Amino acid sequence: MTGMPPALELRGITKRFGSLVANDGVDLDVRVGEVHALLGENGAGKTTVMRIAYGLTQADAGQVLVEGRPLALRSPRDAIGAGIGMVTQHFALVGPMTVAENLALGRATSLRLDLDSARRRAVEAAERFEMRLNPDARIDDLSVGQRQRVEILKALSRDCRVLILDEPTAVLVPSEVDALFETLRSLIAGGLSVVFISHKLAEVRAISDRVSVMRRGRLVATVDGSSDERALASMMVGRPSFGVARGDTVAETAGEPVLRIHGLQASGTQGLPALNNLTLDVRGGEIVGVAGVSGNGQTELVDVLCGMRQPTGGTLHLGEQELTGANPTRMMAAGIGRIPEDRHASLVGDLSVAHNLVLEHLDDFRRGGQIDERRVREHAWELIERFDIRARAEDQVASLSGGNIQKVLLARVLSRDPRVVVVSQPTRGLDVGATEYVRRQLLERRQAGAAILLVSEDLDELMALCDRLVVLYEGRIVGAMSVADADVNELSMLMAGRGDAA
Repeated sequence: MTGMPPALELRGITKRFGSLVANDGVDLDVRVGEVHALLGENGAGKTTVMRIAYGLTQADAGQVLVEGRPLALRSPRDAIGAGIGMVTQHFALVGPMTVAENLALGRATSLRLDLDSARRRAVEAAERFEMRLNPDARIDDLSVGQRQRVEILKALSRDCRVLILDEPTAVLVPSEVDALFETLRSLIAGGLSVVFISHKLAEVRAISDRVSVMRRGRLVATVDGSSDERALASMMVGRPSFGVARGDTVAETAGEPVLRIHGLQASGTQGLPALNNLTLDVRGGEIVGVAGVSGNGQTELVDVLCGMRQPTGGTLHLGEQELTGANPTRMMAAGIGRIPEDRHASLVGDLSVAHNLVLEHLDDFRRGGQIDERRVREHAWELIERFDIRARAEDQVASLSGGNIQKVLLARVLSRDPRVVVVSQPTRGLDVGATEYVRRQLLERRQAGAAILLVSEDLDELMALCDRLVVLYEGRIVGAMSVADADVNELSMLMAGRGDAA
């Protein structure tokens, strides 16, 4: 590849949205036959610059070149014609249609779709790029990983030579990540170039040849793909990173069981069983992680533990106090703090930070039947400082970033020193700095003796934070182990329902 022009090159890309500079003179080159990772916190500008490369957004200044030739980009059609493809987190597939029909969309030359021809081209494309896909399968019947392969195949079948993948592993289980990486390595060997946008540093190191780091709209460094994870994280946030490494967190002396769940059963949507005879203890001073593919009972488990859903069987105790079927108010009064996966639904966006911080215990701030606004503001300023919330007490929560919204939620829950913390997907959608902060808060609560149940689809997060792991599949615990004994391949099989225990 020596002496060849870059497969894709960006020169001086600048983009402004009002007073916000999203991209500030970005220079980036992607070599032929490499995986080039693009890292950065939320709002760093990485997605914007790739949208420009794909023609979804117009740059205010700068130039895009493909194989050394300047490219005029007015729409994705121009990018596709130049050999650039892009797969985003939100797939652009038509669910009721087949794989073959989806691959043919946008390529038909008449109002009538030749289904036989579309199917033949789909089979040829799948064979050419060594992707096992049934051309007659409906998209709605495919797994997330299979749908992603359809998106990739759709791009490749249009003679794509540069493939942009935006957070491609965000919704995949480990076995699907492995399959994706195997596919990418095969395509790279054939000369494809890949831009890999991700916040998972371990995966970036596993697949990338080079890594470019963006911060506040600027490209601050391009380094070798094998660079140390903490060094990469530090470049992203602009300060030394104290990320949690596996093995740093194991509790040496966890206490007695604080949260005791026995034979728990619950129904999900349309009355169908969601939890099936689930038994689990969580001790004081430990974090127990719940792993599993979304939709296997995690939401129902968290709802029951927080009083948002009535169990249909089993018992729930906090210490010696039975809380089976208790409502949310009684659960909180007993010492259970809840940090649900939908942070926006747990806060009122139109209300101020100050009022959201007292929303669940307003009676503590009443005087003579009315809310004591001065005490509310003082309480807010105390928590804003303590939890490093980048906002004012009077700011509407809806105006805050995702990381600061999560800090408001953490402050409201953790400031009351709950004995048990039930937390679900605590860092989903957060950048590296906010993720690091949230994880440290959970570790500090564990150190203070709280019993923490952590539900997450991010195995890296579970392995980094937890002392023990259980795997949930179809509402049952199908595996349990200490983090020290955990094997990622075994976990992946259990999560997919293919382990011995399942």
